[in-house]
Parts: sequence; C-alpha cells; structure tokens
Amino acid sequence: MFNVTEFVKRPGFGRLGRPIRIRTNYFEITNFPDSNIHHYDIVISPEVPPTLNRKIFQIAAENSFYHGIKAIFDGRRNVYTIRPFPFGDAQALDVTIPEDNASRRIPRIFKIKIKKVNEINMEEVYRFLDGRSSISSNILTGIMVLNVLIHHKPSREHIKVGRVFYTNQGSQSLSGGVEVWQGYFQSIRPTPRKLMINIDLHATAFYDFYESDSLVQLVVKILNKRSVEDLREIQERDRVKLEKCLKRLKIYESSSRRRFKITKLTNTPASSTMFEVNDGQRIDVVTYFNNTYGRSLQYPFLPCVIVRKETYLPMEICNVVGGQRYMRKLNKRQMAEMIKFTRQSPSSHADKINQGLQILDYRQNEYMHQFNFRVSTEMTITQARVLPAPTLHYHSASKEDTFIPKDGLWNLRNKKVAIGATLGSWACAVFGSERDYPIGTIQNFIRELVNTCQDAGMNIPNRNPPILHCNPQGGIENSLRQVWVRAGNSAKSKPQLILCILPNIGGVLYAEIKRVCDTLIGVATQCIQSRHIMRAIRIYCANVCLKINVKLGGENSFIDPSQIPFITQRPTIIMGADVTHPAPGEQNTPSIAAVTASMDAKASRYAASIRVQTGRQEVIGDLAEMVKELLKTFYQTCGRKPERILFYRDGVSEGQFSIVLNEEIRAIKDACMSLDGRYKPTITFVVVQKRHHTRFFPIDTGIDGDRTGNCPSGTVVDSTIVHPFEFDFYLQSHPSLQGISRPAHYHVLLDENGFNADSLQILTYNLCYNFARCTRAVSIVPPVHYASLVCRRARFYASGENWSNPDTPEGVGSASYGVVKSELLKTMYFI
Repeated sequence: MFNVTEFVKRPGFGRLGRPIRIRTNYFEITNFPDSNIHHYDIVISPEVPPTLNRKIFQIAAENSFYHGIKAIFDGRRNVYTIRPFPFGDAQALDVTIPEDNASRRIPRIFKIKIKKVNEINMEEVYRFLDGRSSISSNILTGIMVLNVLIHHKPSREHIKVGRVFYTNQGSQSLSGGVEVWQGYFQSIRPTPRKLMINIDLHATAFYDFYESDSLVQLVVKILNKRSVEDLREIQERDRVKLEKCLKRLKIYESSSRRRFKITKLTNTPASSTMFEVNDGQRIDVVTYFNNTYGRSLQYPFLPCVIVRKETYLPMEICNVVGGQRYMRKLNKRQMAEMIKFTRQSPSSHADKINQGLQILDYRQNEYMHQFNFRVSTEMTITQARVLPAPTLHYHSASKEDTFIPKDGLWNLRNKKVAIGATLGSWACAVFGSERDYPIGTIQNFIRELVNTCQDAGMNIPNRNPPILHCNPQGGIENSLRQVWVRAGNSAKSKPQLILCILPNIGGVLYAEIKRVCDTLIGVATQCIQSRHIMRAIRIYCANVCLKINVKLGGENSFIDPSQIPFITQRPTIIMGADVTHPAPGEQNTPSIAAVTASMDAKASRYAASIRVQTGRQEVIGDLAEMVKELLKTFYQTCGRKPERILFYRDGVSEGQFSIVLNEEIRAIKDACMSLDGRYKPTITFVVVQKRHHTRFFPIDTGIDGDRTGNCPSGTVVDSTIVHPFEFDFYLQSHPSLQGISRPAHYHVLLDENGFNADSLQILTYNLCYNFARCTRAVSIVPPVHYASLVCRRARFYASGENWSNPDTPEGVGSASYGVVKSELLKTMYFI
C-alpha cells in the first residue's frame, strides 16, 4: 500500500543551477472520480489463492451477479464500485466453476458473501493534492482504490507479482532452461495538484518453455545438452543440479492433465526405480507402465519425478505448466545475461515504457471508463536544474591542487592527497603457493604500489614489508596472526596494515580475513585480487592508495569550506544510518544496523557504530547508545560538541516514516540529554531512498545529456513529480557509467536547522564529491554510503559460518557476531 505522511512543509523551490527540461516516467491522470466510491468486504469460501479468487469473481460478473456494474477486486477481501450494488448492503451467492473435461475435474461450487463496509470520499483526495487538506486514512484508501483499479484488468490477463505484471513478449533466453521476461511496474503517486501513474520496467526470470513443452525438453535446456540422447548417463552432480532447479515446479500429466508439484527426483533411472504394487511385489516403473497402460517408455534412462508423498512419474509423460517464475538464484552466466537484457540506454528504456503503456491500454479499459478515470499517454515534462559542482582541494604541493570537476569525474593526475598518512609497520599475506605467486611478482607489485602511494603524498618509510605465503583453504586466523607478528617485529612498532593477496575467487576467504582482522586482531586490511598483481597497473594502484590512505587516518581531498557553510561555520556532525535485513527465506537471522558520523569540519573523516538487532526490524533499536558513542568520539576528536546534527537515514519506506521518525528522533535527543541535560543540538532528519521507480530522460541529449544519454551529474527536481506540499526532492548526483541512472530521493521529515530548498540541495550534492575511495561524485550522500558498507562488512562477523561471496551470505542463522575492535571503529576501516 502507498503511504503518504505529513512532515516538513516545502520551504519553497530551489533556484540554483542551470535550468533544463526533462521527461520523467510519470503519466498524468487527467480525470478520476470526485464522487464517493463504495467499498465492500468479500469472503470467498473455501479459501483459495488470489489468482483463483479473481477467476471466481470474474465468473460471478459474467453471470450478471453484479448487475452490469464494473466492480474491481484486489484478489483478497476488498471490492470497490463507483455505483452501489442494487442488492443493498449485503448478499450471499454461489458460484460454480464448470467442469474441465480435459483435466477430468468435476464442477466446484464456491460461496461468496458481500457486505458493504464504507464509502470513500474522493473529494478529499482533490483537496489533499491542492494542499488544502492534511493526510487522512480516507485519502490513503482513495489512492489505494485507484491502484486497485489500474491493476484489476492486468491481473487477469498477465502474470502479476506485487505491482509488476510480466509478459513474454520480447523474452530472451538466459541459458540453463531459464529466460528473462519484461515486467512493467505501475503505481499511483500524489504530486502537486495532480495524481500521476509512475510506470517503469522490471525484469525477472521464468522457466524457458511453452505450455505444450514436455518436461524432458526443459531438462535438456537446464543441463545445456543438445538432445535427450545426451542424457543417457546423468552424473550425480547434474542430477542434484536438476533436482534443485525442478523442485516445486508445477507440471501436469499429459493424458489426464492432472496437476502436480515436483518435490524431488529419484536417484535411479525409471528402468531401475522400484516400488511395491498391491500384491506386495516390487516392480520397476518401466515395467509397470508397460503392464498397466500398454505404454513403452521412450526414455527409460531418465530419472522419475516424485510428486506428493511417493508417487513416481516418468519425465516423458509430464508437461510443464506455463508462465512459472524461476525462484532460484541465477548463476554467474545467467546473471550476466540478465544484466545485459536490463542494461538499456535511457532512450531504449523510455521506448520500452511506452510499449508497456500500449500493453496496458488504459483507453480501452472498461473498468477505467466506468470509474471515469483517464490517463495521458505522454510522459510528463518537468523543469529541472543542473547544480554547479563544488571546488575540490588536494595538497597545496600538487600541480593541480584546486579545481572544479567536470561531469562529476576527475583523476589523481598531478595531485597529492590532502593529508598523507604514514605507513611504517605492515606486512603482506599471500593466500596461495609460492609457485603460483612467485616472490618476485609480489615484490614488483608492492614496489609499484609504494611508488604510487608516495607520489600521491603518502609517507612509506618501510618499502619492503615482510611477505608470507599462507594456505587459503584453512587456518586463516592463525596465518593472519603470524603475519601481524612479523609486521610488528620487522618495524618494531604496532602493525598498521595487512595487505592480503587473494585468489581471484576468494569470497569465503575475504569474509574470514575481514572477520579476523576487524574483530579479533584489530588491524586494517587491504585485499587485492591476484589478477591485479601479475601486471601492476598504476591507475589500479592509485585507487588502492585512496583506500589505504583513509584507512590509516589520512585525507584524500576536501570540498572548499566556503561551499559547505552549514558544516564549517559552526561545529556540525553529519550522520548516516542504514539497516540491512536477512535475505528472503532466512530464519533466525538478525538485521544489522550501522551509523557513521563525520569527525571533522570538512566532513571527510568518519567513525562508525554497529549493532545486531532482531531480524527485519527497521527501527534502529539501540540508536541512542550508537549516537552517544559517535558524539563522544566527535568531542574527543574536535574538542567541541556539535551544535547541529544532519542525519541522513537510508532504507526507510514511506509506510515507516512516522514510526522511524518518532522513535529515532527521540533516541537522538535522548543520546544528547544523556551526555548533558542542557545539550540540545538542532536536528535535521532526512530519509534517502534509492529503491524507487522514478527515472529522468533529457529532452535534448545533445545539450542536456551526458555521454550515456542520461541527465548530467547534479540534476535536481523539486516540482511536478514530488510530494504535493512536503519538503522532498530528487537528485541525480552521479555520472552514469552505463544504462539508465537512478536519482536518489531525499525527503525531509524534521528540520530544526531552517534549511531552504537551495541550501539543502547544494549541500547534499556537494557532499557526494567527498566519497573517499573514488574520484567521482557518488549516487547518495557518503555517510549513508559508508553506513551501507559497514552493514555489509558486519555480515562477515558471524562466527563459524560459510560464505559464498563477500556480497551474498548463504545464511547466518543464529550465529554469534564478533565486535569490531574499538580502535578500528574510530577509523574508516570499512572503506
């Protein structure tokens, strides 16, 4: 459900920047009902899934039970009409789904009870859009009803998941029996004086077959074989892969058309899969089918599928039910092909959205006609502005120490970092044999890395750190402790850094290195994939240098202080918070909450605080203590208490705005009061959203587009497609690499610092140039980006777990989590 909340009113519109006009993927609703909509509760028994509910509801409509009124249904309990049903406030009726001769299914009778529960005042929605009415449950319901309206017909004609419907028009094979289908997202959004429909693209994987395809054909595709003859001897590894892919797949027996769901495969082919018949005799599946049905199986060498408890079906008598989503994780090849399918230029993206509009066919929708609901077929054009880039500073000894980046990009040529760290005590751990990674190759890479770091302004008195080859298969903690001791003994001082060379596929190893060094040893690490050491490239070494420098307390660059006055004029702390949740299906797995905070007047250095909390809980449970820790660190670092707090909060959906604001603002204020009862800094609380479907398209790509056809870095929109009257804006701060860019959405929930539109927009944009580990403007403000990195890193701290790669844990269960060493939390160890 879409939720609208009422927080800080918009203080006016921004004026800074070069004006441009752009298209957005919003389509104006030119008319919607102003009369009351009638709401009925519907109960269908026996209880069945929403898809069948819709079928039953449609049969009732075709049998004139609704007296010609085009009612809309959400598939569960709610029915809406523009005119009341003539039967009064309640009615009960029976609906019969006719028999299906093909599947030999007898007619089924369902009971429907309909009862009127409410009338929705749509006039109040008009007042809300004009800013003449505060939000109410009636307004929320009215917008929700219109969402039901636009989804009602597509739900019957297409496969629908959430607010996305999918079509196999233009589908593309992903190999391995999987194909990608194009999906179309649609959602109604309130904007100033209007309602609009936001339409965007979404793609997902389906099984690659047609309704008439046999299961055998799908198996050939999944195992990437040329024909069924190549399946005469299926290896156990392939059988296990096949079973994983086919588990829960819906099939039907080709003669009776009875439907089943696959639970698993037999370990043996049909010719040697035995079971007991009525007289207690054991018989194999091939003989049973020959004796009972007079049918000789063509492929007795294939395993059988097992359905229900222990029913064996030969694959060749099974067909696959069409239009089934592929719910398993895609492999690397499939994922690469999926990305290729979805990675489209902005113009192609816009063209596909317009194709989706034709498939939706709003103008021929009889339900919309009855609700007097009309939609423009043209993308909305809005005014936007391109904000000016800030001036960046490097060390004054640089040939190019002060400059204004162009197009959101720059490089380290002729530049030295603003503050170069000193690296004196360190060592290199090479996870692999000396045969695979010769000592000379490692030394050459270290020499190039050291030269690059020194040229960039770092001080590295120890140019030849100890190098130890370690076993990547086990004993990681012991190996790292040995490397740490060698580093300390060599430099006669506490180790600052362990440089780790990893095999190119080192996800499990990477996670264990970070867990051990972050939570047990307490030393910064820098991991390098081995493919980079074979040929040391200076530009790669320069990127590594950026990360090492800030991990050791250095500063790479900073924004001209005059361009971030909110931070430089008075002691100010910038905070970013995020909560990451376990993957779908994971049980007893906690969520990770992280807060990062700036520790200087340039908002360049950050410290972190982490908590493990109840799984899928969005509110940060221990925020008061986390903020208190960071305020103390700020005071210890700067010698003053921050007088202002700017808090950027990621990962909050609109439905959670109120609860997050109320609980987390109270926690921030409690943290301040616990330090000093009179300490009351002013707070601005801004939610940052990336998981939305708003996209921008430059009208004149030659003048207003970048090299990829996207809007340029710094594009900001605060009118036309934003909230009717609250303080929010879209900012596309980053330069695009490929595909279509996604702007970040900033929504101000509390503002005690008196920002106007320009001051908050330009500050937010300027901060995006302060991300420490790259020379480009980033897509969201750095404190939120850092909080996300901290959350991702903390997933590795579950002891005794197995990881498939650094981004995707297989599951952390109820494992205990290590705690990051306190000395590291005050540094940017997570970069």
